[in-house]
Amino acid sequence: MMKPRTFKPILIIFLLIWHIDSYAQDSLKGVIFHIQSSHTAFPDTGREKGHMYDKVLYTATDHYHDSSVLIVAPKKLDAKKSVDLIFWFHGWRNNIDNAANFYELTRQFLASNTNAVLVLAETAKDSPDSYGGKLENPGVFKALTTDVLSGLKSQHLISKGCKPGHVLLAGHSGAYRVMARIIKNGQMPIDETVLFDALYAETPIFLDWIKADQNHRFIDLYTDHGGTDEETHNLVKLIAQEKIPYLESEEGNVNFQAVKDNRILIIHSLHEHNNVINKPDNFQLFLENSPFLKALQN
Repeated sequence: MMKPRTFKPILIIFLLIWHIDSYAQDSLKGVIFHIQSSHTAFPDTGREKGHMYDKVLYTATDHYHDSSVLIVAPKKLDAKKSVDLIFWFHGWRNNIDNAANFYELTRQFLASNTNAVLVLAETAKDSPDSYGGKLENPGVFKALTTDVLSGLKSQHLISKGCKPGHVLLAGHSGAYRVMARIIKNGQMPIDETVLFDALYAETPIFLDWIKADQNHRFIDLYTDHGGTDEETHNLVKLIAQEKIPYLESEEGNVNFQAVKDNRILIIHSLHEHNNVINKPDNFQLFLENSPFLKALQN
C-alpha cells in the first residue's frame, strides 16, 4: 500500500486570516460552531505516547488530544423528526478547521442548498497518520452522532425529538481508514460513501458494504499521482466480478445527470491530489445530486 499523500500547509499567518475571513462569509448563510465530544478519535490509548513517523515524534499533547467537532448547518434547516448528516474526515497533516477552509467545504456545502448538517470530527491533528483512534471501536461513531444531535439541539437548530436521518461519509486522502472502520464498527447505517483520492486500502470493507445493500451509494474519485490508482483498479475488477452496475468515467465527463443516475461511480481525475475537492467543486456536485439529500425549502 502506498502512503497517503500529505497536505502541504501554507503560511500560518495567511491561513489564520483566510480562516477568519472564510468563516465570516459562510456564517451569513449558515450557523457554524464547535462542540467537544468524548466520542471523537482522540485521546486514545493507541496514541498515548504519540506517533513516530519518518523519525519525527508527533506527541499526544499536540496531535492526539483534540476532541473538537465542527458543525455547519444552514440557517433554514428544517429538521423536526430527523436530520440528515454528512461527516467529513480530513487527511494527513491537516485539521478540521483548515480542511473546511482550504477545500472550501463550508462554502460548497452551504452553496449546495442541502437540507442537512455538515460535521467535521477531529482525528489525527496536523499529523501524518490515518489511525482513527476511538472511532475505530464498536459503537463510538453512533455515540458521536448522538453528541452532534445534542449540539444541534443546544443551538435550537433541531427539535428535541429529532433523530438521525440519512448518514453520509466523505473524506480525503488518509481518511480512508477511519471511514472504513466506521462502516464496519460504527453501529450506524451508512447510506453513502465518497472517497476523494483516498482509496489506499480497506477495499474489502468498502466492497462488502457496497454488496450489502443495493441502495448504498459509493463514489471513488482518484488521480494518477495520489497513490490510489492501483487500488481503484483492483476495486473495479472486484465490482465487475460481482456483476454490480457501475459507471467508470473521466472527471471532465461527469455532470449532474451522471451523478444522479449511477449508484457506483469510479471517477478518474487529471487534477492534483489536493485539487480534487474544490477545483472544480466536486463536493458540491455530489451533495446536490445525492439520492439521500433534499434541497432546502425557500
